[in-house]
Amino acid sequence: MPSPARRLMASISSTLSLKHGLSLRPTHQQSASLIRTSSAPGIGFRSFRRSFVAASSSAFSNENREFVIVGGGNAAGYAARTFVEHGMADGKLCMVTKEPHAPYERPALTKAYLFPLDKKPARLPGFHTCVGSGGERQTPDWYKEKGIEMIYQDPVASIDIEKQTVTTNSGKLLKYGALIVATGCTASRFPEKIGENLPGVHYIRDVGDADSLISSLEKAKKVVVVGGGYIGMEVAAAAVGWKLDTTIVFPENHLLQRLFTPSLAQRYEQFYQENGVKFLKGASIKNLEAGSDGRVSGVKLEDGSTLEADTVVIGIGGKPAVSSFESVGLNSSVGGIEVDGLFRTKVPGIFAIGDVAAFPLKMYNRIARVEHVDHARRSAQHCVKSLLTAHTDTYDYLPYFYSRVFEYEGSSRKIWWQFFGDNVGETVEVGNFDPKIATFWIDSGKLKGVLLESGSPEEFQLLPELARRQPTIDKSKLEKASSVEEALEIARSSL
Repeated sequence: MPSPARRLMASISSTLSLKHGLSLRPTHQQSASLIRTSSAPGIGFRSFRRSFVAASSSAFSNENREFVIVGGGNAAGYAARTFVEHGMADGKLCMVTKEPHAPYERPALTKAYLFPLDKKPARLPGFHTCVGSGGERQTPDWYKEKGIEMIYQDPVASIDIEKQTVTTNSGKLLKYGALIVATGCTASRFPEKIGENLPGVHYIRDVGDADSLISSLEKAKKVVVVGGGYIGMEVAAAAVGWKLDTTIVFPENHLLQRLFTPSLAQRYEQFYQENGVKFLKGASIKNLEAGSDGRVSGVKLEDGSTLEADTVVIGIGGKPAVSSFESVGLNSSVGGIEVDGLFRTKVPGIFAIGDVAAFPLKMYNRIARVEHVDHARRSAQHCVKSLLTAHTDTYDYLPYFYSRVFEYEGSSRKIWWQFFGDNVGETVEVGNFDPKIATFWIDSGKLKGVLLESGSPEEFQLLPELARRQPTIDKSKLEKASSVEEALEIARSSL
């Protein structure tokens, strides 16, 4: 009989295999970064008339708030900025978060935050939103200056839709005129009975998690990373910088199976191996073992073998944090809170953005839920702009993923790839990974998606135009291209 860990990982893989060719299996928050899609028909949403309650002053002396944002991640930070830009934050906006920090750019946690201590790691306040998109650094003082009420370390525990109130864990009652749910995702975890709570076992969703991992890395000798997606690849790259014995274990046949082709994955796997990382593919975990001191000491596999480890990082995906908002209306196919193209839920006055929103992916005509920082930013801005103005354009998102690793001082080379579009159809791979390589996805003669490693700024800027316009392209010409540059020029000319 399969172990609980194996059943969990199998469940995650099967649940999140995507329809319509976007076969992106989850292993990152994400920052990471996944799309879940459904071909479910459009849903009916009731119109929302803005009948906001009046807050008495910027001091919020009573329970009334015009606008309440639930959550403190990327989407919440960008939503706050958009309220400020429209002059609707001061004395009107409240943010409720479980974190002790103001919103920050979460992708840093598995990238620069994990750099070795002598290689200039990122630390707060350096990466508060909205620096990731070139915006202002929104420190806690910024929120004070803008008149935004911040309620830290006190997440929402329940909602009363009829009374338009939310109650926090501490019992604080907040009455809202409009509510924006930006709760993001929580990490998918191993069952407790197989050792997931042992000291030395880590998940990464927030700064506290990353700090705990760094404390382990400072003493570690052997690291095992469970999961071959974004978290696995990024944490393993960081561990190389710490000069640690590192192994990545995952049940799939190759890295990032939800996006990479086998040949593309082989290029990255080879680079990781050249940097000392070991791979154990097609492996299932039975349990985590503890040593005499109570800390994790090994990862036992289904085949009976054991990998020694004093630090284990589990990156097997995330799940939308919707437990307090099930009454708002969930999407049974992709998970999350179902919204329309303006991020309105079925309940007037309640909106959902970022990882937790199941929204119409307009260009592919399906419902999707996207766990990625780019969508978090864009959905927040679109939602708030629609809420505060006469803006009625439907959100038209272009799927986008990227990763940047091995960027610390002393690395033999930096890895930075970007992908835009849909990974459906046949593929053409051009380049030798020295340093560039490009993969083109072509379906029915049209270019549907493109991934580029180590491109120039101009080359990266071309990718979204190609993916959005989906030009007819000559596959045979691409196959004959002698370089990435030539292939991109062929693609550009097809526009």
